[in-house]
Amino acid sequence: MLEIENVTAGYGTLTALQDVSLHLASGARIGIFGHNGAGKTTLLSVIVGLVARRAGHVRFDGVEIAQGRVPETVRRGIAFVPQGHNVFPNLSVERNLHVAGLLFDRGFVKEVFKVFPVLDERRSQRAGSLSGGEQQMLALGMALMTQPKWLLLDEPSTGLAPVIVRNLVAQLHQVNQAFGTGLVVVEQNVPATLKLVEHALILKSGRSVFQGEARELAAKPDLWEWF
Repeated sequence: MLEIENVTAGYGTLTALQDVSLHLASGARIGIFGHNGAGKTTLLSVIVGLVARRAGHVRFDGVEIAQGRVPETVRRGIAFVPQGHNVFPNLSVERNLHVAGLLFDRGFVKEVFKVFPVLDERRSQRAGSLSGGEQQMLALGMALMTQPKWLLLDEPSTGLAPVIVRNLVAQLHQVNQAFGTGLVVVEQNVPATLKLVEHALILKSGRSVFQGEARELAAKPDLWEWF
């Protein structure tokens, strides 16, 4: 279980999150939505320990997540894929995956190739020469090499063509089903993400203004008025 309890966080004098709570069962899929500056990325950063909490708690399987100790959090089973193509451009696809899995099971690369067969086809290719969509797949594959229980994704569809986004959504669903990996997805592409997730959270000026089932949010005739 992943528990965010009454979390407040910010930067300097700026409060980016105010009293946000979220309780997710293992393997859950949630989309986090809101305008730029709503606190979405801050929430992910707080969960993984990149940004310190001013108040509240973040617990993973009942144990508090240590602030500022991201490698420890990753080893415990929470992987974070920030926005952008987070790969080593001068290394091959396969080398990128092996580097990501150095402290884990390097043999797990076979499972990653099953989810992303295009990476298997490009295994010897330099990562920097891949398309934007392929680099995003590689970044996800690198995160999977840590065999996470939770995968935190910040704007994974940014800059991708609609057909690539559809493929990405299908692949993320496959990851969830095949490995039981929970997904916490921050996205601006609300319609596409609502097809992937079960739960939804809308943040506005750092506060939660909606929390419920994704299908409930998708059915709202005034959906965009919530943002």
